[in-house]
Amino acid sequence: MSIIELLASVFLLLVPLFFYLTKKSRSKASSKSNPNLPKSYPLIGSSVAIFANRNRRIQWTSDLIQISPTATVVLRRFLNDSRVLTGNPANVQHILKTKFCDYEKGSKARQSVFDFLGNGIFNIDGDSWKFQRQVSSHEFNTKSLRKFVEIVVDTEVSQRLIPILSTAAANNTVLDLQDILQRFAFDNICKIAFGYDPAYLLPDLPETEFAKTFDEAAKISSGRFATLLPFLWKIKRFLNTGSEKRLKEACSDLREFARNIIKEKKQELSNKPSLETVDLLSRFLSSGHSDEDFVTDIVISFILAGRDTTSAALTWYFWLLSQNPEIEKEILREIKDKSESPVYDEVKDMVYTHASLCESMRLYPPVPIDGKVALRDDVLPDGTVIKKGMRVSYHPYAMGRLEMLWGPDWEEFKPDRWLQRAGDGVGNDGQVELCREGPILLPRFSGRSKDLFG
Repeated sequence: MSIIELLASVFLLLVPLFFYLTKKSRSKASSKSNPNLPKSYPLIGSSVAIFANRNRRIQWTSDLIQISPTATVVLRRFLNDSRVLTGNPANVQHILKTKFCDYEKGSKARQSVFDFLGNGIFNIDGDSWKFQRQVSSHEFNTKSLRKFVEIVVDTEVSQRLIPILSTAAANNTVLDLQDILQRFAFDNICKIAFGYDPAYLLPDLPETEFAKTFDEAAKISSGRFATLLPFLWKIKRFLNTGSEKRLKEACSDLREFARNIIKEKKQELSNKPSLETVDLLSRFLSSGHSDEDFVTDIVISFILAGRDTTSAALTWYFWLLSQNPEIEKEILREIKDKSESPVYDEVKDMVYTHASLCESMRLYPPVPIDGKVALRDDVLPDGTVIKKGMRVSYHPYAMGRLEMLWGPDWEEFKPDRWLQRAGDGVGNDGQVELCREGPILLPRFSGRSKDLFG
């Protein structure tokens, strides 16, 4: 911890003590209105509790949402900076769909990750976001997905992943599965999005300085959000010290890596303008955007999207399967039954495997929490009042743990909760398909979920 962070921590501890000793704390009214919320003090709000739980923020806020009658909580921070956190599906639909144009990423959030993501799709709003989304959407049609599955299975899975796992099993070698899957995901996103093969998933598991640098940049950037006094990281950046100095160096290395990919792609396009398979980077470069910084931001954003989310989801998935051998057997049976089909159709028809992935991401979503800023005053469906400029975060991790949505067995890993069978009036001859109810995927047995949707 740097001297600046230490002084800020002491300050945050002394202020509530001062109010307590002078008997000027007016937090009683707040605790009476919702006794489950952490204690709130004048001036600093619940900053003491927020700071105390800074290393378990996702779990702590999830616990607060779980015990809230509306699955929504309001936390007050320094200088009465109020934050709304919700796991209520009706609120999430309201923010991300019904009133989508009324909520944006917000200037503070953009500043916090700008050094890392620049003006990439995850850090921009408005016309630029629409353009990047429109170009990116071409990667998610049936033809592109079919190509994606074939590339992943034919090269990464068959020629790299399986041999590494098989060798480890034969030699009784312990592998860091998260590292293996991060390499797997990184190779895949680079091939599909940029037509570039970094070859990180090789038998000798080559050094991945880029991956380490990427992790450090992501960690420091996200840490800016957790800072109770936002100006602290700006001071450290101005002084070029501590974590901000490391972030500056990491971002410089990342951008150099991205520029090299762009340079190679431009050379490829100049030699062969009409490529048989056009990747995402080729589409952006062919769209008339020659601004290197803009395209660099896009490359880094898609590496973030394809590497960390995929590897996190798969790591938790295989861990859950290791704890549930009966479910693993059912998945293996389905794989064997479909093994004669073409690769894409084989994957598409694996209903139980799909359900097990949904169930895994219910418990451990790759993006556990995300937020928006209100552009104008609003009221959420559960009655929560939103003021212009207020940050509102939706909490997928907490949503997957709400008993009112998933029933008393929400802690159990049960892929069946995502399935409809012939007896439910869907399908024929015992056929099974995925169940989709409402604006988000919900289990059919949970009638109480309708109360949240209204």
